[in-house]
Amino acid sequence: MEPAGRSLSIAITTGEPAGVGPELTVAALAQAATRWPGVRFSVLADRDLMTERAGASPWLSSGASVEIEHHALSVPAQAGKLDAANGRYVLGLLDTAIDGALSGRFDAIVTAPLQKSTINDAGVPFTGHTEYLAERTHTPRVVMMLAGSGERPLRVALATTHLPLKDVSAALTVDGIVETLSIIHRDLKAMFGLATPRILVTGLNPHAGENGYLGREEIDVITPALLRARELGIDAPGPYPADTLFQPRYLKDADCVLAMFHDQGLPVLKYATFGEGINVTLGLPIIRTSVDHGTALDLAGTGRADPGSLIVAIDTAVAMARHRRAA
Repeated sequence: MEPAGRSLSIAITTGEPAGVGPELTVAALAQAATRWPGVRFSVLADRDLMTERAGASPWLSSGASVEIEHHALSVPAQAGKLDAANGRYVLGLLDTAIDGALSGRFDAIVTAPLQKSTINDAGVPFTGHTEYLAERTHTPRVVMMLAGSGERPLRVALATTHLPLKDVSAALTVDGIVETLSIIHRDLKAMFGLATPRILVTGLNPHAGENGYLGREEIDVITPALLRARELGIDAPGPYPADTLFQPRYLKDADCVLAMFHDQGLPVLKYATFGEGINVTLGLPIIRTSVDHGTALDLAGTGRADPGSLIVAIDTAVAMARHRRAA
């Protein structure tokens, strides 16, 4: 249970209405009374959509503090069939959650998957949750970190996010890597309760550049950044070859791995944790967690979508909010 005072309040955005987000929310919050006692949940969604996807599930009568905050769909949603008319509805859910977290109404937000193409087709340029959160909170640099579950979960953060591979090298700078490591270090301490985080850092090139024969980014950018980070008290050894770093003998003492680009670290993490992996946005003034999968249009409305990732995302949001409150 929460300590005396206001209970934790968590907002859940249900994402793309044609996808699995609404039904995953139903399945996850059916466990709310036993798994998160004392936590209040605000489900941001169209009430009729949630009733339809819930079917006979008694999720709202489970003894938990769960309410649906109604946001009307622009047009009725059909499971598995995208409609650009609902793109602004999806964005509106996210805006409400962000505004509520910034004002202190919500202690954290958990986001179900959305479909970027639907929002873009609605006439709103949209790259992704992470970039939008940064823009809306006026945060100059955020860090995408994916994580598994368990006592010592595998965590992988990214020095760059959604960039074409040809642009990654130019995007890596000494200052940028130092700032990214500083954000990871600070947030792992403040919101994950890790007193002395250890962050292992990959190189960019095969074999971490092979002493310059396979690229100089490790020599000219990454190593100088790590030296500066260590001067700031950040435990960040490396750069390590990415093809050998992800082994138990290296990871057993690590709290996070910083990879240089999206597809360097995330395939490993998703292979190891899919179904229970989550996405956390570090560096924001608010707490945000999410699932590590997409809208799964082929599973929407079938009852076969697995809520495991959303459950872990809620677990993590609650734990982060408690750590921040106790700090």
